[in-house]
Amino acid sequence: MRISNSEYRRPKAEGEIPLNSELRTPNSELFFLTKAAVWLIAGLALLCLAPLFLPRFYIYLLSVMLLYGLLASSNNLALGFGGIYQLHHAVFYGVGAYGSALMIVKSGLSPWLGFLVGPLVAAALGLVMGVICIRLSKLYFGMLQISLGSLVWVIVYRWYSFTGGDDGIHGITVPDLISTGQGAYYFTLTVTTLSMVAMYRVLKSPFGSALQGIRDNPVRSAMIGINVRRHQLLTLVIVAFFAGVAGTLFVVVDNTVFPDMLFWTLSMEAVIMCLLGGWLTFLGPMLGASLIVAIRTFVSTYTVYWALVLGIIFMLVIFFLPDGVLGWGESKLKPAKE
Repeated sequence: MRISNSEYRRPKAEGEIPLNSELRTPNSELFFLTKAAVWLIAGLALLCLAPLFLPRFYIYLLSVMLLYGLLASSNNLALGFGGIYQLHHAVFYGVGAYGSALMIVKSGLSPWLGFLVGPLVAAALGLVMGVICIRLSKLYFGMLQISLGSLVWVIVYRWYSFTGGDDGIHGITVPDLISTGQGAYYFTLTVTTLSMVAMYRVLKSPFGSALQGIRDNPVRSAMIGINVRRHQLLTLVIVAFFAGVAGTLFVVVDNTVFPDMLFWTLSMEAVIMCLLGGWLTFLGPMLGASLIVAIRTFVSTYTVYWALVLGIIFMLVIFFLPDGVLGWGESKLKPAKE
């Protein structure tokens, strides 16, 4: 298994007494996990109560942060924990959104059925693109995925009679239960929480352990009997499905879809969310997405060059916090191994 920067420690000289902060006992590990669980539950409780004291605009903003956080977390499952160069993840996000929107607008069936169709269409696209790209590795995989994703974007952008072309689709009808700002927020919060729990269970399963082993040493993993390509292909389908879920949530929150949701620049933004929050941590991409949405919203009210501010912050994080903001926080709070 790869040793992260936070886990590396200078070898102790003979007779040197370790510092208390450098000792990790089962009790201290349990205390850290308990404290993290308490903070997590407190955060969820705060999110549940947020509509009671926040204006409508901030409820909308929280909804966008949650669905972007889900998008970045699904990207990180392949990129950070699988070592797969998932460089055009937004195409699955956009296809999921368009799948749900077209099912609602064109078929006239129940929107709830459309919400199921969107992620399934994204997963099917993930399977097709995965079968084509999986024979390549690292940067070659990423470049071919960008090419195929751009092809999908062009089809959506130019097919006016079906997708609305560059105008997109607006005024998408959603069920009355989630048609209000609060209803859409609670639906987004519930689906995002369930999706994050599902991805965490995948990561902690034997499949997730094998995936991280493939990331660290694919040759050795293949030698001990792990089917590397099958694991990577299944990972691509899983992350595409959850990206499609995030796209469907955008339909619920914004009632619109447009071609930029499939453009490669959004994919790069999702990668930055992972790196900013901490790509070796499970919740880091969620934090990174929240930071970027907040910077884009509030800084852009003062200057159109908000991306310049984001670029400076990103450079500082790369130089001084290579494990991301949450990775740095964990290294400070988590007891070290003995």
